[in-house]
Amino acid sequence: MTPENDAAARYFSAITAALSGLEVFMRDDRSPLYRHGIVAKIVAEYIARLDKSFGCWRNRLGFMDTFRISRAESGFPVFQNLLELENDRRQADSRLANIPLAGELREEMADFILRHKEFPEALQKSMAERLYLEDVKSEQTFGPFTLAQTAKVSVNPKTALPYYLVHWATFDGSANLPLVYMVTVEDSSENMVRQLVDRNGKLNDKVDIPLPVDGLLNPELAHRFDDFTEKNSAYTLSPATIAVNLDKDFEPLHPKQLRRVVLGPFYSAGITDNNSTVTEVLAKVRKPENAWLLTWTIQEVYSKGEKPGRKGLFSSEKTTQEFFINTDDLEAARQGVSSYENHALIPHEAYQALYAAGEAQKIFGGYKVHILSNGQVISDV
Repeated sequence: MTPENDAAARYFSAITAALSGLEVFMRDDRSPLYRHGIVAKIVAEYIARLDKSFGCWRNRLGFMDTFRISRAESGFPVFQNLLELENDRRQADSRLANIPLAGELREEMADFILRHKEFPEALQKSMAERLYLEDVKSEQTFGPFTLAQTAKVSVNPKTALPYYLVHWATFDGSANLPLVYMVTVEDSSENMVRQLVDRNGKLNDKVDIPLPVDGLLNPELAHRFDDFTEKNSAYTLSPATIAVNLDKDFEPLHPKQLRRVVLGPFYSAGITDNNSTVTEVLAKVRKPENAWLLTWTIQEVYSKGEKPGRKGLFSSEKTTQEFFINTDDLEAARQGVSSYENHALIPHEAYQALYAAGEAQKIFGGYKVHILSNGQVISDV
C-alpha cells in the first residue's frame, strides 16, 4: 500500500467512525440534542447521507487515484468531489452497461490468476468501478444541494395559521462544509388556511398529508421556495440574513425560527493540519482509528415579534418579523443569531490524550463535549 493510499484509508476510517458516532448521538434519547426531537432526527438523516457519500468515495479509490480534502480548513472533502459524485450518479446506468456483471468479473479474475499467476489489476479496477456505480446510483448521498422537504405541519393556536417545519441541505463550496437548514414558517395563504385549518382553529384531520412532503407544502410557492433556498444557503450568509430575505421575498410566509447546523471542522491525525495543537496531541493516540475530533455548531435565529403590515390605496406593506439578535453576546452578534451551541465529539482515547497533555480545557473552551466510548456517547464531561 502506498503512503497516499494508507493516508486515504486512515482518513476514511476516521471520518466513518466520526459520522457513525455522531449519528448515534443524534438518535440517542439521552443526548442533549434529543430534546429538540425532530431536529435531531432530521440531522441524523443528513449524516446518513454523508456516510453514504464517504462509502462511495472509498469505493471510487479502487479505480481512481485522486481524492482531495480541505486539509488546512474544514477537514472535509473539497467541493469538486461532490460534483463528480453527482455526475457519476447521473451517468451510472450508461457506464454500468459497458462493464461485465460482478459474477462474470469474478470468474475472469479467478481464471486470470490461474493462468498468469499474478493479480488481475485491470479486472480488479473494473470490479471496483462496478461496485461504486451500483452504490452511487442511490439518491441517498449528500449532494451539492438537497431540495427542501416539509417534515411537520401544525397550526399556531394564537394566530390560527398553519405552520411547517421545512429542511434542506447544502455543501458549501467555499468553506467545504456540510450545512443543514431548518425553518419553522407560518403560511397566511388563503388557500392553505382554508384547506388546513378547521373551524376550531386546529389542523384539519380530514386532509391527508403524507409526510415528509417534497418541497414546501404550499404548491403555489414550492418552486420559488426551492429557488430561494438554493440561492440563500451560503455559509457566508448569517442565519439572520437568510431569515430576513425569506420574510421579505414571500408575502404570505412568516419565518418564526431558522436553524443552521454547520458540520465541521473535522480533525484527523496525520491527515489534517487545521489546528496544530490538536494535530500534535492526536498524533500521540495509539490507535489511528481513534485519532480524530469532529466539531459542529448549531445556530438559531427566532422572531421576537411582528411589525404589522398595512394596506393602502397606492401602496402596502406586508407583516414583517422582528428577529432577535443577542447583542449581549459578541459571538452571537458576529454570527447573526439569537443563540448558538458549539459541540465536539471525540473518542475516549483521544480525549484522554488531550486531557493528559493539559490541552483539553483550552481546546474545548465554549464547547459541549461528547465522548464516544464502546459505541455509546457520553455527554456533559
